[in-house]
Amino acid sequence: MGISPGDPHNLNELARAIALGIRIARRHEKGKSTKRLEARVERIREKAQEREDQRGKK
Repeated sequence: MGISPGDPHNLNELARAIALGIRIARRHEKGKSTKRLEARVERIREKAQEREDQRGKK
């Protein structure tokens, strides 16, 4: 269940994405690479969208 009817992310995915976003911001401030963390956020987003698309096909 998402925050809004059109939101594909569930609460767990939103919490994980926010936590990763905080880690990304901190690493960016330190001048470190954020590519790996950004890829994890992207995978979360893709998985949520794929699940939402499957629900729409039924």
